[in-house]
Amino acid sequence: MKKRLFIRLLILTATLCFITTFTGHLQRVAKITHLLVEEDAMELLRQQEVPTEKYESFCDYAEDSEYSRQDYLLGYLMTGEDGIQELDAYLSLLHQYHSQKIRVLEKYEKSVWEDLAYFPIPLPRQGSSLSVSYENSWMFDRSFGGNRGHEGTDIMASLNERGQYPVVSMTDGVVEKVGWLKLGGYRIGIRSPNGGYFYYAHLYDYAREFQEGEEVKAGELLGFMGDSGYGEKEGTVGQFAVHLHVGIYVNGEQGEEVSVNPYWVLRWLERKRLRYAYG
Repeated sequence: MKKRLFIRLLILTATLCFITTFTGHLQRVAKITHLLVEEDAMELLRQQEVPTEKYESFCDYAEDSEYSRQDYLLGYLMTGEDGIQELDAYLSLLHQYHSQKIRVLEKYEKSVWEDLAYFPIPLPRQGSSLSVSYENSWMFDRSFGGNRGHEGTDIMASLNERGQYPVVSMTDGVVEKVGWLKLGGYRIGIRSPNGGYFYYAHLYDYAREFQEGEEVKAGELLGFMGDSGYGEKEGTVGQFAVHLHVGIYVNGEQGEEVSVNPYWVLRWLERKRLRYAYG
C-alpha cells in the first residue's frame, strides 16, 4: 500500500514537473513569437541599448558556445534576459521555431558589431588637455532641413577649433560615399565587410583624396573634426560647434536603409582607442 502510494506520488511529481517545464517552454515560444511580430521589435534592435559590461559578458559566453556574441546580444535585446542559461534557452527556441527570421536578425547584428576595431577619435599625446565627450542623443529633435530625428551620436570637442582632432575609421571597409552634403558637410561613408555602413560627418578636411570604391583599413586616418555643413553652399562652416557626427546604418529585410544608435557601440569602443601625436 505504501509502496503503491509512493509510486503514485513519484508519477504525480514527474507529471507536474513535465507540465511546469512544458508550460515554461510554451511561454518562451509565445514571448519570442510575440516579439518577432511586434511592430516595435525593429525599434529595439535599432536602439542597441547594451551596457558595456553586459556586452563583455556576451563575448565571454560565446567563447564556449555554439552561439556568437551577436546572438547573445540579440537575445538580450529581445527578451531583457542576460544570464547564459536563459539566453541559451531563448536562442534555441528562435533557431527551432523561427530559423529564417533569426538568420536575418543575426546578419543584422553582425553588420553592426562584427567589424568594429577602434574608437573614431584617437587619444592625444601624453599630457594633452584635449578630450571629447558625447551623450545618448539618439533620435533627438533636429530642425535644419525639416523636422527629423537625430540618426547618430555627436562626439564633441573640448577645444572648439576645427582641424585639431584626427578622425579614424572604426572598421575595415570600402569607401561608398565621400564629399559634400548639405546636412553632413564634408563626410565619408565606409561599408564594412559584414555590411554595416559607418558614416562620419562635419569634417574639416580629408586626410587624402578618397575615391569611392577604394579600400580603407581600421584605424586609418580619414580626416579631421570640424564644423562643416548646414548650408546649401559647399564649404559652409560655423553653424554649430566643432564635433564629429557618427552614424551607423544597415540594410533591412527589403533592402531599405535602417539607422542604428551608435552610442552603445562607441561606449564599448572607448577601451579600443589608438594614440596619435596631436594636441
